[in-house]
Amino acid sequence: MNKIKIGVIGVGHLGRLHAGLYGDIEGIELIGIFDIDSEKSYKVGQELNIKVFKDRNELLREVNAVSIVTPTSSHYENALNALHNDCHIFIEKPIMASEEEALEIINLAKEKNKVLQIGHIERFNPAMLALADVEIHPLFIESHRLASFSPRGTDVAVILDLMIHDLDLILTLVKSKPVQIDASGVGVISETIDIANARIRFANGCIANVTASRISTKKMRKMRIFQPNSYISVDFIEGISEIYFLCQDGYKKFNDGTLSISLGNIASKEGEKEIKYTKLQRTGINPLKYELTNFVDSITAGLPPTVSGEDGLAALKLANQVLKKIEEHSQSISERSVH
Repeated sequence: MNKIKIGVIGVGHLGRLHAGLYGDIEGIELIGIFDIDSEKSYKVGQELNIKVFKDRNELLREVNAVSIVTPTSSHYENALNALHNDCHIFIEKPIMASEEEALEIINLAKEKNKVLQIGHIERFNPAMLALADVEIHPLFIESHRLASFSPRGTDVAVILDLMIHDLDLILTLVKSKPVQIDASGVGVISETIDIANARIRFANGCIANVTASRISTKKMRKMRIFQPNSYISVDFIEGISEIYFLCQDGYKKFNDGTLSISLGNIASKEGEKEIKYTKLQRTGINPLKYELTNFVDSITAGLPPTVSGEDGLAALKLANQVLKKIEEHSQSISERSVH
C-alpha cells in the first residue's frame, strides 16, 4: 500500500510537534511544512530535516493529507484550500472561528469524501482512555482547567482556548443536549476573557460546573464525575483516573485486569454494599501521537475519526453559548452599576 503523503501548515509550538511526530508514524511520508513566517519555517525545517515550502498551495499539491495548526482565524481559509486540493485534513481546536464556517467545511469534506478530524486532544489522554471499559452515566460533573499565563492562545477567550476541551468531553460523556446555561467571566491580563465559569444543565438532568483560567499560579486539569453508586476523578496532567464505587457482589475486575480494593462496607436500602476503589491508567501513551495516528488510521481504513467535524462543531456551539451568557451577565452588571 502506498504511503500517505502528509504536510503541516503552521509550525508554531504545536505545529512543530505535529511535524516531529509524523516522522515516527508508520504508513505516512512527511512531505514538508509551510508557515507564513518563513523564518520560523526554515528554523523548524533545519531542526527536523524537513522540506520547507514557500507557498502553501505548492505544499497542498504534493500531499494528500495535512495538519492545520494555525491561529483559529485562518482555519477556514486553510481548510478550504486543502479540500479543494483533495486533501484529508486534521484541524486543531476550535474547528473554526464561526459555526457557519465549520458547517461549510464539514459539508465540503463529506462531498469530497475526505477525513476531517478535529484536535480535541484530551479524548486521547491516558486518563480518558483508561475509562474505555467503565460505564459512565453522569448526574453531576465538575471540571477545573487552570493554567499559568502565556501569550500563546490569547487571540481567543479562555472558553475557546481551554474550556472547550472540557466542553467537548462533557458532551461526549453526557450524551444529551444543553438546555440552560449560566456563566460569568472576566479579562484580567489580556483583552479577552481570561477566567470563566459555566453551569450547564442538560436535557437528561445532568449538570456540569466548568471552570477555566489561564491566570492561575497552579496548574490543574481535573474532572470529577458523580453518578449513581460511583464517583470518578480524572487527572489529565497525571494521566490517571480513580474510581470509588459501591459494589454488592464483593468483587470487581476491570477488562484490563485491574483489581479494586475494599474501603469498607455501608448500609443501603438494597442491603449492605462494599465501598471499593481502583486506579486506572494507560501507560506509554503520547496523546498527540495517538491522536495523529488515529487520523492516519481513519484515512487508510476509511473509517470515521474519533473526533469528527460534527463533534468539533458541537463543542464550538456550546462554547459560543457560554460566551454569549458571559456577555449578557457582564452587560447586566454594567447596567446595574450605571443605575
